[in-house]
Amino acid sequence: MTKPGIDLYWLPLGAGGHFVHFNGKVYESIVARRDHRAPLDLFHTALEVTVPEGRFVIENAWPIPDGGGEERGVTVQGPVWSRRLGLLRALRYEVRCWRSGVIPDSAEAIDSPERVSDDEAAARRILELTSDVPALVWGRRPGRATEMWNSNSVIAWLLVRGGINVENIRPPAGGRAPGWSTGVALAQTSFAQVHMS
Repeated sequence: MTKPGIDLYWLPLGAGGHFVHFNGKVYESIVARRDHRAPLDLFHTALEVTVPEGRFVIENAWPIPDGGGEERGVTVQGPVWSRRLGLLRALRYEVRCWRSGVIPDSAEAIDSPERVSDDEAAARRILELTSDVPALVWGRRPGRATEMWNSNSVIAWLLVRGGINVENIRPPAGGRAPGWSTGVALAQTSFAQVHMS
């Protein structure tokens, strides 16, 4: 069995699918032009957390499939784009803490897995925290955040709340993880002060 700890995966946005890949490219070209820089590769993140009882995959997924939430270890669901639209299953995302789960397209991950902690206690904290992830609106900027809340925000929030120092965690060269800074900022702020947009 793998030593207890926390592994981070950097997955190219849209790996295995043309729709998300294309839209990510369009989004990044717009943001890059606004920021007066060259476009970068975009990454989506996921975690593998190992404890003596087993290995768990933690990720944020949208759209969500019909049924089977318990099998996928779904802990939180949240709306996409607006709370009103989130009434429709097709416009909800889910946070998974999936025992013996699979990270889609993990074969295409870059510089992964990246071991971010060997601390079993931290691994257990993160597993427990998956039920506490704020169900903020995916694709919207909460409060004064500079970027939207998304899958990277969820992973960053979990790591920071779990006591992991993320200061030196960086995407692969030439890439960025939109929403990461939002997760870090919200994790460092009292949740009561976060504007639930």
